[in-house]
Amino acid sequence: MSKPTDKEAGKERVQKVLANAGLGSRREIEQWIREGRIRINGRLAQLGDRVSMDDQLKLDGKTIHSDKIAKAAKNHHIIIYNKPEGEIVSRDDPDGRKTVFKRLPKLHHGRWISVGRLDINSSGLLIFTTHGELANRLMHPSTEIEREYAVRVLGEVDDEMLEQLVNGVELEDGFARFEEIVDSGGEGRNHWFHVVIMEGRKREVRRLWEAVGCRVNRLKRVRFGPIILDSSVKVGQWRELDKNERRSLLDMAELPDKDFNLLPKYHPSRKKADEAGTPKRRKPKSVWRR
Repeated sequence: MSKPTDKEAGKERVQKVLANAGLGSRREIEQWIREGRIRINGRLAQLGDRVSMDDQLKLDGKTIHSDKIAKAAKNHHIIIYNKPEGEIVSRDDPDGRKTVFKRLPKLHHGRWISVGRLDINSSGLLIFTTHGELANRLMHPSTEIEREYAVRVLGEVDDEMLEQLVNGVELEDGFARFEEIVDSGGEGRNHWFHVVIMEGRKREVRRLWEAVGCRVNRLKRVRFGPIILDSSVKVGQWRELDKNERRSLLDMAELPDKDFNLLPKYHPSRKKADEAGTPKRRKPKSVWRR
């Protein structure tokens, strides 16, 4: 990475400035730059450009005011959301499907950024933040954050299959494995496992089970690093992280908590849903690790 020149001293890369203000993740903003959607002082932005609060920024022709950037960069939030099946992790969908963003609290500054995704048929824990750099670090493979899922599997599962899954199998996009598999009980079509992976590749949990001849009938994320989806967050609801949760997550990303604050007192709907059949992780009888 090239060092800033004397002229650029005190400036930061445009994608980092806009991500820290909550306009999107760094990856999203870098794509906007490639698409020619961002201008700096009237010219098209390029990857690697650095800016200060004195520069004029525009996104899709609309001015991004420096005072709003500064204010948003000092007033960030983190929440968790219990995603139901049938919702997508996208703001817009041409097919008109329900989106997780419709249920999140409204913001005066910035916007919610999802830390990873869950497909439409999966449920459970999602983390949202207005801090683009936090989202970027938590999603980066180098951070190596554990993701734990409760999985209901169709098909006969034997010890040989479980050994294979923790030792690793070759998928179409490379080698993959579970860090841990815990037998959570059940019989027949209602047999549950808890599995842990370190990556967030598309449909990775489902594809791993399919590689040994089984099919995932139900999939729910229950943990992301130190953050656990507890019973206080019903399906379709969100809550803010408490102080200890927030600190533990920021420590993983090596970020200070001085720019994070609590949301105003919102009153999300107390929608209830049936979560029967999703077992909590009990003291296991059988655990498989490599």
